[in-house]
Amino acid sequence: MNALIDPVAELDAADPLRQFRDEFLLKDGQIYLDGNSLGALPRATLARMETTLREEWGEGLITSWLGADWVNSPGRIGDKIARLIGAESGEVIAADSTSVNIFKALTAALSLQSGRRVLLSEQTNFPTDVYMMQGLARFSGEAIECVAVDPGKVLDSLNEDVAVLLLTQVHYKTGSTRDMAKVTRRAHEVGALVVWDLSHSAGAIEVDLNGANADFAVGCGYKFLNGGPGAPAFLFAAKRHHHAQPVLSGWFGHARPFAFEEDYTAADGIMRFLCGTPPVLAMTALECGIDLMLRADMPEIRRKSVALSELFIEWMDQRCGEFGFELISPTDSSIRGSQVAYAHPQGYEMMQALKARGVIGDFRAPDVMRFGLTPLYLRYADVVDAVERLRAICISREWDRLEYRTRATVT
Repeated sequence: MNALIDPVAELDAADPLRQFRDEFLLKDGQIYLDGNSLGALPRATLARMETTLREEWGEGLITSWLGADWVNSPGRIGDKIARLIGAESGEVIAADSTSVNIFKALTAALSLQSGRRVLLSEQTNFPTDVYMMQGLARFSGEAIECVAVDPGKVLDSLNEDVAVLLLTQVHYKTGSTRDMAKVTRRAHEVGALVVWDLSHSAGAIEVDLNGANADFAVGCGYKFLNGGPGAPAFLFAAKRHHHAQPVLSGWFGHARPFAFEEDYTAADGIMRFLCGTPPVLAMTALECGIDLMLRADMPEIRRKSVALSELFIEWMDQRCGEFGFELISPTDSSIRGSQVAYAHPQGYEMMQALKARGVIGDFRAPDVMRFGLTPLYLRYADVVDAVERLRAICISREWDRLEYRTRATVT
């Protein structure tokens, strides 16, 4: 074991991202492996929120919509996110939730696809993605058909009836990554448009939406972007699709919102994808997380993410191989996102026991233990220590306690 510990210490000492760890509020002794569900709190967010609360809201009141530029926050923050996902200025807005943005992207894509009626996705996709498709199909009186196929049969299911393909680039359970350029190209060959869910991609892996000729994309702000719980999401629409008509036509998406006209006229460009008033406090926190992310080098983040996951898998093989864990993430790091996932019959109980020992991961039914790898604040030594604590739990069987068996509302 010592033969691996010494090189791990050297990796941490040589890590070019190591200074970013001090920029987050982290509890001593705790190993946080759930940044793929909720990112850690940047220290800068605390001071920035204080300014927004006391000065901009407390003193500026309504004048801060202009004085503090609240009104332009969706586009301003969207332009910053664009730099992380391979988009241009004016192609991304920060707004609403991922679910709402999926609805907007799907309806916008449908508005460009007259005569086509099929919304296609994969089985095992994150539930909200397919739920939004199903809701659209029901609302249409079944004029729109929702189809979810085996993940391995998505490309074979593309045909001239498919209006929109909705896929997640990095799978939320396994971390398996799809080739965005290849899938988009195949969809375009049959005339289908693609909506990409980047919730486990943005800030975690290198993304090049325009390089892949992507149509639409959505993603959340509270995972790798560290925007805080329930942070606003984002929506990308390629400039060639800015004439599309999303169904949700709220007043902030109007060409002249403060003219208070009776009839809706869509704004030009990406702003037509806005709906209601921006949630200023949440947008403020999100912008802090994105500003911090933009200071780091994305290729270096990805390089460290791969190294962390390789170390995690290697250490699990050596230290926990006899306890029945099944790696369900790809072994090929080039198609694995910034997480490692294992299946185990007692996965839920083990995760609760791990949390009691200060290792925070999460569980996804029916039996998946997920470990998120966030390079800005996770150390190589944390990976080793987490696996050692898991090994100790397995040896002692401390997971086999009544209090760890009751499923909580949030897992």
